[in-house]
Amino acid sequence: MLSFLNQGPPPLLGLDISSTSVKLLELSRSGGKFRVESYGVEPLPENAVVEKNIADVEGVGEAIQRLVERSKTKVKHAAVAVAGSAVITKTIEMPADLSEDEMEAQIQQEADQYIPYPLDEVALDFEVLGPSPRSEDQAEVLLAACRRENVEMRQAAVELAGLKAKVVDIEAHCMQRAFNLVREQFVGDAEDDENVIAVIDIGATMTTLSVLTDVGTPYTREQLFGGKQLTEEIQRRYSLSVEEAGLAKKQGGLPDDYESEVLQPFKEAVVQQVTRSLQFFYSSSAYDDVDHIILAGGTASIEGLADMVSAKLGTPTSMANPFANMSLSSKVNEVNLGNDAPALMIACGLALRSFE
Repeated sequence: MLSFLNQGPPPLLGLDISSTSVKLLELSRSGGKFRVESYGVEPLPENAVVEKNIADVEGVGEAIQRLVERSKTKVKHAAVAVAGSAVITKTIEMPADLSEDEMEAQIQQEADQYIPYPLDEVALDFEVLGPSPRSEDQAEVLLAACRRENVEMRQAAVELAGLKAKVVDIEAHCMQRAFNLVREQFVGDAEDDENVIAVIDIGATMTTLSVLTDVGTPYTREQLFGGKQLTEEIQRRYSLSVEEAGLAKKQGGLPDDYESEVLQPFKEAVVQQVTRSLQFFYSSSAYDDVDHIILAGGTASIEGLADMVSAKLGTPTSMANPFANMSLSSKVNEVNLGNDAPALMIACGLALRSFE
């Protein structure tokens, strides 16, 4: 079995392989306080990753290698993640008195009941969640399965960079882990179990809604929408290359009509997407409201976007920054980290695996 869920040995680099970039994060901890040792973001060749699947292992591996060299990290083990849509999870019940090895053997025997793929094509893992509420002799076990190819492509890219992928996690679980660091920034001191938080991760091509409560696994839903649409519109309107458009989007310097003609309609499209994602959640759950919205992903950094979402939906909305209460090593630029923070939630959730 390949480890999606079990804890990995420390220390681990968090490596988030998204559709347009690789993000690296190294954390340390002393006295209960985290410290950012190194971080970096490296763009990927176009179409190296398509809809969360690696298409160009070499291109991804070389990007990771550049990041490792630039960050000067000494850590050789990494944690990577697969998208929630690539993973089947199922909660099953098993006799509570089984050892972990016995559970593994039994799951291997019975897995074809739960997994719709041939077993030789999937990587399996499981985690004991606790006693079953229905019977004290039974334990609830979370079973996770992913196509082996998804896992192996990530391992191969990491190995090309001279690292070893020790942990393969699920993006939604990483988001939940990083979110636990963000929570106290806006919930205040009240430990209210009823807080329902929507984390909306707007990447380059995919928007992922994760709704987090203190019980059960997070609800996730992915939709094809992202910041690439803004880049493409800048390209079209101002006759720029992909690289020029991406740079202009971040650094400015576009004509005066950019704000009103391009950026504003895109922000409105984001708000529409957020609304639609939440409607899907309400229609498939017992909830009809969320207490707070957190915007994550590279697109979340657009100025004024959080205020616009908050005004349109009437729900408090914040930007994700899991590093607000961390100290930084001298080689980490505080301003750059602050700008990149919303896009580093998954990398942060992966780096936190070192401390479980």
